[in-house]
Amino acid sequence: MVQEIWQLDGRRTRSLSAENPTGEPGAGGRAIAGTGAFAAAGLGRGWKVSPSIDLAPGETATLADISGPGVIRHLWLTTDRTLLRHFTLQMYWDGVPEPAVAVPLGDFFCNGWEQLALVNSQMIVVAPAGGLNSYWPMPFRSQALITLHNGSDRSVPVYYQITYLEEDVPDTSGYLHALWRCSDPLGNPAVHPILEVAGGPGRYAGTYLAIEPRVPGWWGEGELKFYLDEDTEFPTICGTGTEDYFGGAWNFDLNGTQVPYSTPYLGLVQVQPRDRIYEPQQRFGMYRWHIPDPICFETGLRATVQALGWREDGHYLPLDHAHVATTAFWYRSLP
Repeated sequence: MVQEIWQLDGRRTRSLSAENPTGEPGAGGRAIAGTGAFAAAGLGRGWKVSPSIDLAPGETATLADISGPGVIRHLWLTTDRTLLRHFTLQMYWDGVPEPAVAVPLGDFFCNGWEQLALVNSQMIVVAPAGGLNSYWPMPFRSQALITLHNGSDRSVPVYYQITYLEEDVPDTSGYLHALWRCSDPLGNPAVHPILEVAGGPGRYAGTYLAIEPRVPGWWGEGELKFYLDEDTEFPTICGTGTEDYFGGAWNFDLNGTQVPYSTPYLGLVQVQPRDRIYEPQQRFGMYRWHIPDPICFETGLRATVQALGWREDGHYLPLDHAHVATTAFWYRSLP
C-alpha cells in the first residue's frame, strides 16, 4: 500500500462500524440510540451515541455485508480480551455459503492463549490493551460478509471498524482464506495437519502456531513441511526445526531465558510464564508471514508440523500429548 499512496486513481474509501454499519457515504454518526446513548445524553446526535454493539452469549453479529468489487484494507476490533478464543471470526466471499475464514478471534490475531500478547507485524498488530488490527488485504468481487460469533457464557461489548476501498479486482487476484486446526492431545504419530488444499492456483501466506508441550524440556525439534502440487511421500519444502521456521534458533534460549520478539514477518509473542523455562505446562505462540517469500502452488498444498522434543539420552521424543493449534493463511483463486 505504501507504493500506492501517491496514486490518484479514483478509488473510494468506505468504512463500517457501529456508528455506520452500512458504510454508506455521509452516514456516520447519525445514531440516536446505542451503547453510548446514556453517556452522550444532552450532547445530541453525532457525539458517540453508538460506538459499539452488545453481543449476547450464543449470538452471531454481522460486522460487514458489503457489495463489491472492493478490497478490505484494515480491520480493527476490540472486546473482552480474556475471551478471545471463545469468539469465532468468519468471512464469506462472493455469496459462497461456506466461510473462507473460520478462526477463533484470538488465533486470527496471534493470541491463542488467555494472557494478551502484543504483536507488531506487517499483517497483524495487537496494541495495548487489546486493540486487534488486521492488515491482510481481502479482495472480493460481488460481496464480502464478515460475522463474529460469541461462544462464551457472557454478554460482551464489541467495538469494530472495517475499512475498504471500492476498486476493481484483477482476474489474477486470490481470496483470503484462514483455517484453524487444534490437536488436543496430538496423538501418535505426533504430526499436526496444518492445511490440505486440493486445487489452485494459490499462495500460502502465513502460519500462527500455539503449543503447550506437556512434557519437560525443549519441544521444538519438529519440522514444518510443505507438500506442493504432485508431492506425495516427501515434501518440496522441509524446515530444520520449529524455532528455525519462525526465525529463531537454539530453542529460543538466550542465557536460560526464552525471549519474545515481534518483527514485520515473524515472531515469538507468547512465552507463558516468562520466568520459567522447559516446563511442561508452559504455553507458546508464534507467527510467520510469507509475504516476501510466498509458497506458491498450482494444483494443491499440504502442510504439517511435527511436535518433537528431546529424551534425556539425546534421542528425539515425539510429543503425543501436546496441545497444538495452528492458523493457516493463504490466497486461492476460488472463494
